[in-house]
Amino acid sequence: MAQHFSLAACDVVGFDLDHTLCRYNLPESAPLIYNSFARFLVKEKGYDKELLTVTPEDWDFCCKGLALDLEDGTFIKLAENGTVLRASHGTKMMTPDMLAEAYGKKEWKYFVSDTGMPSHPGKYYFYDNYFDLPGALLCARVADSLTKQNSGQKTFDFWKDIVAGIQHNFKMSAFKAYRFTTAWNSSSSCAIHIEKKNCGLYFPEIKRDPGKYLHSCPESVRNWLQQLKSAGKILLLITSSHSDYCKLLCEYTLGDDFADLFDIVITNALKPGFFSHSPSQRPFYTLKDDEEQESLPSLDKPGWYSQGNSAHLYELLKKMTSKPKPKVVYFGDSMHSDIFPASHYSHWETVLILEELRGEEGEKPEEAEPLEKKGKYEFLNGKIQRTPWFIHGLLTKSVLTALLQFQVLKQLQNYPWTTSLQDSLQTVQKQLATIRWSIIPMVLSNDETLTIILMETIYATNVLLKMLFSKNILKCFVGTSFCENDQVIGICP
Repeated sequence: MAQHFSLAACDVVGFDLDHTLCRYNLPESAPLIYNSFARFLVKEKGYDKELLTVTPEDWDFCCKGLALDLEDGTFIKLAENGTVLRASHGTKMMTPDMLAEAYGKKEWKYFVSDTGMPSHPGKYYFYDNYFDLPGALLCARVADSLTKQNSGQKTFDFWKDIVAGIQHNFKMSAFKAYRFTTAWNSSSSCAIHIEKKNCGLYFPEIKRDPGKYLHSCPESVRNWLQQLKSAGKILLLITSSHSDYCKLLCEYTLGDDFADLFDIVITNALKPGFFSHSPSQRPFYTLKDDEEQESLPSLDKPGWYSQGNSAHLYELLKKMTSKPKPKVVYFGDSMHSDIFPASHYSHWETVLILEELRGEEGEKPEEAEPLEKKGKYEFLNGKIQRTPWFIHGLLTKSVLTALLQFQVLKQLQNYPWTTSLQDSLQTVQKQLATIRWSIIPMVLSNDETLTIILMETIYATNVLLKMLFSKNILKCFVGTSFCENDQVIGICP
């Protein structure tokens, strides 16, 4: 019989940073990410200035689980069996007839049925986290613009410019780039001045006003982390953010002494490669003033490192715990970068942090005001504002999408039914039912798109629950509580 997950039984507890320990103010951070890319495309690559203007309704396009076909600018949503549920060319939704003609009922061309995962990653891009979602909207609008300008153009080559935008805004040197200026005095001697200058839009804005974009961490979370350390757990922080940005986030969210909470901090981890690549492909690097120094043949002691691989990390954890097979659990928000690779390649326990299940900020699901009592637009600071799209839009379109993604993992692990899991699964069922019924009033507007979305959401709920309650189920860990008021739902494949 399979061993049941227990946090108490774990020797090592690891965390992702962005959207896991560090929560972002999504209605502010998403437009910032979008604008960072849009301004680069317009200013540096000559794209249409219309990309700089975004309406509240535009954000409704964003949905976790979208895949972008890089060859033709089409966004698709896949079913469990690899068939296409719906698709759009840019932001323009395909009709059922168009969908049937383009895809029929066969598997999507990059889907591999024996693994349940897409293949040929260079041909598509998968959007599954909040850093990526604004980019999905931007790419869709770019496809719209190019189609309009080029009389129905069918193939595109804009992805290289998107990658250039990523490099411009998020490369390691972007957080603290340097500008060199030279001045000559009357005696013809040269003076070189070095001035720090931020690169791109994203990092300067976060540094200017972190409170606008980040949520501070509740004291109860810090207490929980300290309790884990006091209980003898080894705590890891593994993030793909660079060292300097990691420090800014942690100092704001966890406090200036955040480093005392963790035994090992790994930045610029380049997940999922951290889990899937060999030590020779991804060695660890030492850091000095947040800059990578020498590569390490192995990891011999706790500390702060850059890049690396889970194999060398695990060897160090063996030494630190004096156990041949220390049990590791890792908390993260991305199926692609955190949950799947940590489970599949490193055989760690994993807990998915799914922010959509929080519901309205500061409210429990059962206490939330019914949507039929809310207007589509609300007043904020004297201005008409649309209800945050990450609350209503994503609750409607993707609260279950992320959960449904877990079905691909059933190809990896099956666990026999146990009575002890039933109560936890019923808790999930109740919470999903609360969300499901809370969005029904949105359909009363006779909006055909919302009706389709609702039906897909209910379908996803039923599929998930049938899968969980079947004879062979995924092992689940439900209701992990960071603190008394901030409950986090975790599901472990």
